[in-house]
Amino acid sequence: MTGAKKAFKHSAMSQIETPSGKGAADENFPVGSWLIPQHLRPHVAAYYNFARAIDDIADNPALAPEVKILRLEAFDNALISGAGVGIPAFAKARALKQTLDATGITTRHGSDLISAFKQDAVKPRYETWAELIDYCDRSASPVGRFLCDLHGEDPALRPLSDALCNALQVINHLQDCGADYATLNRVYLPQEWMRAENTVTEDLSKAALTAGLRRVVDRCLDSTETLLQDARKLPRAMKHRRLAAETAVIVSIAETLTQRLRKNDPLATRVVLGKGSAARAALAGLWKYWL
Repeated sequence: MTGAKKAFKHSAMSQIETPSGKGAADENFPVGSWLIPQHLRPHVAAYYNFARAIDDIADNPALAPEVKILRLEAFDNALISGAGVGIPAFAKARALKQTLDATGITTRHGSDLISAFKQDAVKPRYETWAELIDYCDRSASPVGRFLCDLHGEDPALRPLSDALCNALQVINHLQDCGADYATLNRVYLPQEWMRAENTVTEDLSKAALTAGLRRVVDRCLDSTETLLQDARKLPRAMKHRRLAAETAVIVSIAETLTQRLRKNDPLATRVVLGKGSAARAALAGLWKYWL
């Protein structure tokens, strides 16, 4: 038995998760807010708790890649097959399985996340924008697909939902570009764009963006804006009014963060929205895309 498998076997008897301390309040978007019907909020919480747990495993710099993959695969097995009954380490996977069984929603919305996070364990660079979006299609889009399925939305809206979720993912990558490189040696900026601007990954360790890296970030924001052009169509296309309102808020938050990232340097400062700015963005979103 390899060292990784021994470590996994030991953890499976105790705890597989490696909590980072992050929670719903740390996200760019509202999670299970009052806009979501009360009877659906436990299902949203089950999905978020599962996603948070596996993301924390993938992002733990103290775990070897092979250990991360073993733990993530165990979560996937518990989700799909129902394995791990009575083992506290798999509680969040089993809670999500119960939600999916109760609602008739596919387990793929959980397994796709695991696929992306297993990739995070071994793939630190992305050559092209298309390659990055393929990752986002599994690391971010499943969240929107789950919420749409939970509310009975038309599957034809998935391209619009995917566009919004992927935009949020890219925004998060840009916010964290320095920290991701420093702590995990991950770079989510397309390598071909960096080469075109004569930038190198080591530039991400500097106190501020170089001129070339600023252009790469702006190019990512231009592509994010293209995603948001589709995302803006989503709230009014939805039949569930409260989910549409939540989506309108999220679209506006994404727009506001995009604007801030154009004006501010994510290496020099953490580009986030305070409570007041988030509230103003939420009201603006409701006015523009929902009312």
